Amino acid sequence: MAQIDAYFQAMMEYKASDLHLATGSPPIVRINGEIERMDAPPLVNDELKAMLYEITPEQKIKQFEETGDVDFGYEIPGAARFRANFFNQKYGVTAVFRLIPSKVLTAEQLGLPPVCKKFSQLKKGMVLVTGPTGSGKSTTLAAIIDHANITRQDHVITVEDPIEFVHKSQQCLINHREVGLHTRSFSAALRGALREDPDIILVGEMRDLETIELALTAAATGHLVFGTLHTSSASKTIDRVIDVFPANQQNQVRATLSEALKGVIAQNLFRRIDKPGRVAALEILVVDEAIANLIREGKTHQIPGMIQIGKNKGNQPLDDSILKWLSEGVIDPIEAYTKCIDKKKFRGFLKEAPED
Repeated sequence: MAQIDAYFQAMMEYKASDLHLATGSPPIVRINGEIERMDAPPLVNDELKAMLYEITPEQKIKQFEETGDVDFGYEIPGAARFRANFFNQKYGVTAVFRLIPSKVLTAEQLGLPPVCKKFSQLKKGMVLVTGPTGSGKSTTLAAIIDHANITRQDHVITVEDPIEFVHKSQQCLINHREVGLHTRSFSAALRGALREDPDIILVGEMRDLETIELALTAAATGHLVFGTLHTSSASKTIDRVIDVFPANQQNQVRATLSEALKGVIAQNLFRRIDKPGRVAALEILVVDEAIANLIREGKTHQIPGMIQIGKNKGNQPLDDSILKWLSEGVIDPIEAYTKCIDKKKFRGFLKEAPED
């Protein structure tokens, strides 16, 4: 047992999502979105580095020593996986660990709308799950892949940095690849995937032009591609994909995306007030012919209105999802007001008139 495992055990007991080990500071955990200091002395640089290196693969130590940054996955068998990030700061080394539960929650357990399971049954195209860091994108994608795994007989390739949720092959054959360990980059893995007979490809993060371009190519050539972006809404997600390309290619990209894109799930996490934990509010866009035409014609500003009037097709405005949790007494009215789009809809839930 590695020395650092004691921190991970404490983290799991606290039901924390993240663990921060920073030189000069006591250990810190994030519980339900809030950071709390553990009752322990400040960490010393050399001792912390030795503790971290005990669990770090040799090639990752070399990368960290050369660059000052590194990501990798660490697992306590039978307990949980952790996404690790090391970086250097003014006082020394710092590490942040994100807890990835060993058990994949189902779409039902997460309370995902039925359309999310429908996305897992598509034969081709692209579905994007978006939101800020720590908003539960990987958890939602894991549930969608899990549903495919038990209902389809296909080949699934995941490309992640690092591997987060591990799926045991059931009806599907699932191969997990980690950037930096099993492949050089997202783009290299995607290029290879096109020759590896996949039906479903999961791209952990669509970071750059080459990765996005290859993911679009895969979706346009008969594969089902799932990916993530750090965008806050469906319309901004589409704009982000298009804007990453040079201006002289954007018309062609709009045409390709209008045919390839099948759905966007944009999510935000809210702290529960009824019991410990957090819930996700989702904006969902199901791309039909009318939405595809808006993408092709560069009229993405009209998409929020189309989501509003297309609820019978599975579309869901973000405010509807927030309102559901608020009406059920699950989330705080102030947080709902802060994160909603149409403020007027939520003012009635506040005890005092907002400053704005």
